[in-house]
Order: sequence, then structure tokens, then C-alpha cells
Amino acid sequence: VSIQAQILNLMNDLKERLSLTYLFISHDLNVVHYFCDRIAVMYLGEIVELSESEELYGSPLHPYTQSLLSAIPGETGHKPERIILEGDAPSPLNPPTGCFFHPRCFRRMEICSSVKPQRIEVTKDHFVSCHLY
Repeated sequence: VSIQAQILNLMNDLKERLSLTYLFISHDLNVVHYFCDRIAVMYLGEIVELSESEELYGSPLHPYTQSLLSAIPGETGHKPERIILEGDAPSPLNPPTGCFFHPRCFRRMEICSSVKPQRIEVTKDHFVSCHLY
């Protein structure tokens, strides 16, 4: 068992025994899925989707979340064809107007480039910031 797995198992044991809550920040989506009960997906410092882990991995709503999950090797419950994003991520120092993700979004609409989407609850405890909803 790897050192990483040992540490995560220890953290999980402590969480259970002591009723702890963690704020766990990671780019390793397999670890996030294993370790986290709720997940917030961020793009350029903005939360674009927030949900229970199983809901998010099974029914991702935001196009950025969909693209991230499509890149995970193996089975995640929701395994569409790999989504390749075009272009480079904008600078967080000079983000685009409207939705920060719109320059790279494969589902963008005209409104996305001018109006920042509000976070809405699409299903119970599943929030998304996207004009598609």
C-alpha cells in the first residue's frame, strides 16, 4: 500500500472516530472520489459545481466538470467519450467577461460571453453555475 493510501486511510479513520470535517484540495480526481463526501469543482477560482460525490460523478452538470471526469482513466460511473478542451485557460488576473469557462466551453451560448451565470440548485444539494440550467 502506498504512503498516499496509508495517509488517506488514517485521515478517514480519524474522520470517523472524531467526527472531523476536512477541506481537501486536490487535482487527483480518483482520490477526491474516494475521500470526499461533497465536492466543489472550481475553474479560475470560482465554484462551477457543488454536489455530493456520488451525484457529481454520476451526473455531472457543468461542461468543465464533464470534461474533467471524461479524462479520468477507468470507470467513474459516468464515462462519456473523452472531451478535449480547445485553447488555453484564461489568465485569472484578467478573466473573460461572463462565464469564465466560455472561451473553452464546448456547449457555450451567446449569453455565456456577457453574463456571469448564477449558482442554482438543479436537484437537491446539487448546485451549478451554468446558463444551460
